[in-house]
Amino acid sequence: QVQLVESGGGLVQAGGSLRLSCAASGRTFSNYYMGWFRQAPGKERELVAAISNRGQRTTYADSVKDRFTISRDNAKNTLYLQMISLKPDDTAVYYCAAVQRPYFTPLVVRTEDYEYWGQGTQVTVSS
Repeated sequence: QVQLVESGGGLVQAGGSLRLSCAASGRTFSNYYMGWFRQAPGKERELVAAISNRGQRTTYADSVKDRFTISRDNAKNTLYLQMISLKPDDTAVYYCAAVQRPYFTPLVVRTEDYEYWGQGTQVTVSS
C-alpha cells in the first residue's frame, strides 16, 4: 500500500504561481505511475496531469497545457506540480494519485484506474 500526502496549496492571486508536492511512502515509488487531479465544487474530479514511473512521459489536460508541469523525484519519493499563470478557474482541491504499472505501459488518465489517493490540498485563485 502507498500513502500519499499533498502539500503546497493556498490562496494566490490570478497570474501567480504555486508548487504542489505529494510525498509518498510505503512502497517503491518508482513502481508507480502518478497523476494530479482536481475537483472544484459541484464538478467531477478531473485529470490535470499524469506521469510515467520514471518521469519520461507526461500528459496534460488541455486547460493547463503550457502553464502546469508535472515532475517527480524518485530518490525523494515525491511528485510535484508546478503551476504558473494561475486563473480563477484553477480553483479546486488538488489530489495526487498512484497506481502500480509495469514499465512502458500507457499513461494512466482515468480516475477509476488509480488505486491510491491523497487527502487533497486546496488551491484558491482570486481574481
